[in-house]
Order: sequence, then structure tokens, then C-alpha cells
Amino acid sequence: MIRPLLLCCLPAVCGLLAAAADDVVPPAHLPGCESRCGDVDIPYPFGIVGGDRRCYIHSGFQVNCTSGRPFMGPFEVTKFSVPDAKAWMKMGISWRCYDHGARLTKETNMWYQFTGTPFRFSYEDNGIFVMGCNTLAYMRSQPYVIGCESTCFGEDDTARNGSCSADAGCCELNVPTDLGYFEAFFNENYTSPSGCGYIVVTEKKAFRYSTAYRYSTSFWDEYDGEVPVVMDWSIRPPNTCEEAKLNLSSYACVSDKSDCVNATNGQGYRCKCLDGYQGNPYVSDGCTDIDECLQNSKNSTCTAIGSTCQNTLGSYTCLCPPGEQMANNMCTAKHKSSSWVMPVVGASVVVVLIVSIACACLIQQRRKLQNIKQRYFQQHGGMMLFEEIQSQQGIPFRIFPEAELQEATDKFNEKRVLGHGGHGTVYMGLLKGNVQVAVKRCMSIDEQHKKEFGKEMLILSQINHKNIVKLLGCCLEVEVPMLVYEFIPNGTLFQLIHGNHGIQISLATRMQIAHQSAEALAYLHSWASPPILHGDVKSANILIDRDYTVKVSDFGASILAPTDESQFVTIVQGTCGYLDPEYMQTCQLTDRSDVYSFGVVLLELLTRKKPLKLGGPEHEKSLALRFISMAKEGKLEEILDDQIKHDDNMEVLEEVAELAKQCLEMSGANRPSMKEVSERLDRLRKVMQHPWTQQQNPEEMESLLGESSLASSGVVNTGNLSIEKEAARSLELGR
Repeated sequence: MIRPLLLCCLPAVCGLLAAAADDVVPPAHLPGCESRCGDVDIPYPFGIVGGDRRCYIHSGFQVNCTSGRPFMGPFEVTKFSVPDAKAWMKMGISWRCYDHGARLTKETNMWYQFTGTPFRFSYEDNGIFVMGCNTLAYMRSQPYVIGCESTCFGEDDTARNGSCSADAGCCELNVPTDLGYFEAFFNENYTSPSGCGYIVVTEKKAFRYSTAYRYSTSFWDEYDGEVPVVMDWSIRPPNTCEEAKLNLSSYACVSDKSDCVNATNGQGYRCKCLDGYQGNPYVSDGCTDIDECLQNSKNSTCTAIGSTCQNTLGSYTCLCPPGEQMANNMCTAKHKSSSWVMPVVGASVVVVLIVSIACACLIQQRRKLQNIKQRYFQQHGGMMLFEEIQSQQGIPFRIFPEAELQEATDKFNEKRVLGHGGHGTVYMGLLKGNVQVAVKRCMSIDEQHKKEFGKEMLILSQINHKNIVKLLGCCLEVEVPMLVYEFIPNGTLFQLIHGNHGIQISLATRMQIAHQSAEALAYLHSWASPPILHGDVKSANILIDRDYTVKVSDFGASILAPTDESQFVTIVQGTCGYLDPEYMQTCQLTDRSDVYSFGVVLLELLTRKKPLKLGGPEHEKSLALRFISMAKEGKLEEILDDQIKHDDNMEVLEEVAELAKQCLEMSGANRPSMKEVSERLDRLRKVMQHPWTQQQNPEEMESLLGESSLASSGVVNTGNLSIEKEAARSLELGR
């Protein structure tokens, strides 16, 4: 007894085109890919390992062809079916038998792991069978434990052959849905010490029970240790058709006569040809018309009403003989037509032809556009990036389809523009769920970056720093890829310091902004793996969040740090006023190029003046040159912002000015690293926050302030120790 333990095409035009589709064998494979392994056909999306990577849709569909036999992992495959989305495999038998010679019981328990693969055990085609006298066996999975007990009653066992009956030594259970893993085991307390017991998952159609199985190894011998199992397969991820259609570049249903169907056994989706078509929907033009008139049932239907069968695209029609017409589902003699009928019919045919030609042109244009998008996607390393995202679970990075970003930005409406730069335009976007993002539409990309773009995006997406804008994803379906960042609502540092001079910005706030910006760049240079150069450091690329928290943005010019001397740029990129003179001369971007640009940002914070003043006198056009000149002449106070220029701040301002001067050294070798800049700004902020700066009397302060610890030639020269060194010493002494 069983003991469950737990439970558009118009007919007229189609007729004209039908002949072209007759007798065409639908393509099931990609051109240039091996199509067979021994006697087994290998249809796309499956492909044989060792060939071109395009021959299989992704790594989960790789087939090993060994000694003329196909294997998925350790399991031999005897058949693949694309229309049914099924595969037939051979799998081992779990057994427990009593060895009379050794006087002991031996057993082998099988387990199968298909989670993380496209396959699930088919609950429609397979059954769970337990065989043996007094055999209690289980199948354990997540979240299932299911099993049954087979017993033996009666002597007329022959009558029970071919039927799995619980009292004849066989019980059967249904396979749960979404089953990708299970292990089998026997309950030894309920298992007979003689004969054999088995538990298998196998195809119901292929299984025929024999009572001899319970007494000997005949079941194992008959199937040679392996039984046929039917596996359902689907494309995953994405997990639904709706998700899959959001990214047409990786959408698997590429035949224009195909449709997407959500998987019924676990997550994912599969493709099928439309009704009236057959073939492989995963291959371009893989679904072709079925000639229904070759089927006896359709032909007989037409003959029965006095007509002949004529094939059409996706269907068929019954045509009456000349001089007859269809009436009440029968061919009858025509009545004489009125004089106006023929012109109307003729005009209708013309209209139909025009509409059909227009539809055909539209389909052709869409197919051409899809091919272009696919080419761009592959050109920018999209397949490599897609597979990396799949293999590295938990990466919060998306490949956006162009259509989604078009919708999010209202077709890149000028009213959505957040800013323009040397590398492109940034738009405010609104994704589904009211998620705000910033979409960077880049202007150009060089050939080297095209090849490495997918790899670089994956590296940039893993940057995780509180002062760096998070890169959420990219779009690769366009000639120049688009980048999608988190949205920071409060504008840029440029807008803050140059937009309204009436706003009071304290020195403490400016120091916070400078330190956090330096910390972010130091992270990119020193802690990111591999190191990343920003390439366009400027106040417009430093965003301001709540409480004046900095978010460094716009990696439009970013590159991975060069590893050899050959990695020079062909076009110098950046923003005038911030560009490193050495970079412009050598065309080699280094971490010290970012340091120079940051030095200009420091000057903006100190002076509240723009980097370039094109309308001014020649000696005032460049803020960097003007600052260096006035510092040499001892006129530093004249260029500082009036809001922060007072006696209490001068020591700190002079130290920051000296740091900016070092950043602006003409030779990159003489500039400090961003890590050093960040550490120095951090110490100066602590000096400002420490009580020592308020308690020190003027005489003691003057005696302690000295030649700047940051300078090789002093801008500040009032004693023997700098304010920074004194602060560090006082903190160590607990002062």
C-alpha cells in the first residue's frame, strides 16, 4: 500500500507568398556550428563545447561531446526537443540489496543537483518509483521529503507485471514542481533483509514494472544501471517573458514568427513558434510555415465541402472551384455579379497590397534596427559583461535596453538635462517604481575602449565608497554606450560656489568638501583594484548631497590605470582650466593628472573664482597661474574669498594654499599623491575642530607656527613648526 509521507497577415497576400515557404526545412542550428554528436541532434540554444561561443546561448547550454555521445555534466543525453523544451537523460539507480554470500546489505544512494542550471525534473513526464518487498524509501529535496512503502502480498505475481501496484512490490509518487535537486535514501528499519529494493525518478512512459525486480538485481541489469529521465529546460535569467523583453539584446526569441512563454516548471522562459509555424524560434528565421494541405485532416476537410486546400502563411484556406463560391460552409454556384462588384474587389486588392508592402517594409526596418543593436551590444563586450553578471550573483548592476532609457528620460527631453560636459550630456531619468537616476549620454568612445568597455563597466560597478556616485548600469545597444548613475538631487560644487555669492559657505564646510573629494579620488587611485584614474576632476563633477556630503561623479573620461608605456591616449580629454599641462604635452594620463585638477578645485574653494576667466586681462585668465603669481608676490590674501579671510583662519588657509600650490607643480613627479593630499586635509580639519586651536594665545601660536610642513619653499614662514605639526604634537601629548 502507498503511504505518502509529506505532501498580420491578410489571406490574399499570404496566398501570394505561400509558395515561397513550401518545402523549406526550418533551420535548427546556427551557421558554422556543429549540429550533431554521434546520432543525437544538438539544436540551438544548445551547442558543443570547444566550438565558437556563439554556438550556444550561454554556458548552461554547453554540451560535451565525448566518444560520440553528448553529455550535460555527468549525464548522457539521448535527445533534445526545442518545441517541447525538454531533454532526455540517463541517470543512475538508487538500490539496496542483500548479499547472501557476504551476509550483509549493500546500497547506493544517488543524488542529483541541477539548481543553478536551465534544467528541472519534468513533473508531467516522470514518476518516483519505489520497488521491493517491504521497502520504504524517500526522496529528499528542498522543501520536500516524499516517499512511499512497497509491500508484497499474494502469490499471483505474474498477473501484476506491467502495473505498479503497492501490494505487488511497487509504489509510485508524483514528481513535485520546480525540482532541481534531490537525494534518495532507504529506511533500513522498514526494508526487507532479503531481495532488492530500488528508488528511481524515471520517465513514466518508459517504465514497465516486473515483479522479478524485487527479488534480484534484474531491474539494475535490465536498464544497465541507468534509467531514462525527462528534464524540462528554460532560459534563465531573466525569470519571466516580461523581464526578458526589457533587454532585446539578450532576448532569446529571435525568429520573427515566434513568441515567448513563461516556464511552467520553475523560473525562466522558453520560446515557441507561432501557430501554423514550425522550427527553431531561437534562430533567426528559424520558424517557417507549416503546409497544412499536406496533412490529411486538413485536406479532407476541404474535400468534404467541395473545395481544394490552399496553404497560406500560418494557416490554410479552402478554395472553391471556378464559378462557385463559399456559402454556409459549402461551395455553391455563383450568382451573376453586379457591375460594381469587380471595381470594388480590384480596389480592395490594391489597398491590401499597399498595406502588406508597408507592413513588410516596417518589419524589415525593425529587423535591421535589431541587428544594429545586436552588433553594438557585442562590439562593446555585452556578452562577456552579461555572463559575468550571471556568474557573479549579487552584483547590483544592470544592462539597460535603449527603450527603457528612452522612456525614463522622455526621449531625452531637453527639459530633463541636468548638465553638459566635455564627454556628453546628463539627463534626469525616472525608472519604473519612481526610481530617479542620472543617465549619461556620452559623445564618443575610442576603439580601445570599445573592446574593453564591458570589462571596465564591471570593474567600475564594484566601486563602493560613500563619496563616489554609484554606477547602476549601462546601455550597450547604441553606438556610444550610455551610463546610468544614482541620482544626487542637490546640484554640483560648481553651482554651490559660483551660482550665488550671497550664500555663506564656512571654511569648515569647504574643508569637509575638499577632504571628502580627495578621499574619494585617493580610493580610486590606491584602493580600487585595478586602480582607476578619473580623468576629468572638476567642481562640476563633484555633487553635493545632504549636509554638504560629497559624491564624486562622471567617470566619462575614466580609464583603468595603464600597465605599460604603450597605453597613451590619442585624444586629450578633460576640461580647460583643469587640464594637467604635463598630460597635454605627453598625452599620458596618470594619477598625478587628477592631482593637478584637484589643485584647481582647491583654488575654487579658497577663492570662489572660476578656473577660467576668458573675458579678463591675459594675466587673470587662468586661476592657477594667477594664484601662483600672487602667492610668489606675498599677496595671497588679495585672492582669497572675503567670507573666510580673517585672522582666525589664516594659518589653515595658508597651509591649504601651500597644498594647492604643490598640487599645481608643472612636473607630476613633484606633486603629492591623492592619498597624501587626503591625509593632509584630514589633519587640517582635525586642527580646526580641536580645542587647541581656540585655546592657544597669540604669542604661543606665533612661536609654534613655522615653515609649512607641506612646502619646499615657504609661503608661510613665521617660525619653526607648521600648524599641522603642532596640532599633531598636541594631540599626541593629550593637550
